[in-house]
Amino acid sequence: MASQPRGIRNNNPGNIDYNPRNQWKGQLSYDPVLEKRFCRFESPEYGLRALMSLLGTYQRKYRLKTVAGLINRWAPTKENNTSAYVNAVAKQLDVQPTEPIDVSDKKTVIGLAKAIVRHENGTLPYSDETFEKAFSLL
Repeated sequence: MASQPRGIRNNNPGNIDYNPRNQWKGQLSYDPVLEKRFCRFESPEYGLRALMSLLGTYQRKYRLKTVAGLINRWAPTKENNTSAYVNAVAKQLDVQPTEPIDVSDKKTVIGLAKAIVRHENGTLPYSDETFEKAFSLL
């Protein structure tokens, strides 16, 4: 049996980097033996909540209003094929990469989170109910 992608194993399907300044709800203690780089969460809902929360921060703090802007910050080109990532996410949301979106809108942020999870992990293993629960934790 193949092992799950790291983001799924860590309940961090957005592959959010660990930063000691961030104290996410539901975040497990840092353990460099288990995971050196990424956060780990007690459940997928808390990992998805962190993903959605971070997208909101990107939009409010950095004024990133498009899929292109958000994904360029989420997945920098130094370690990703960001243009392919942007295009894949925009296609899944049925928007143009430079079209303004509003991540404070529940449907939009859940759709964006689903697209990011699929791109980061190669799969979307969570139900709509899991995303709804994560959104309710914001």
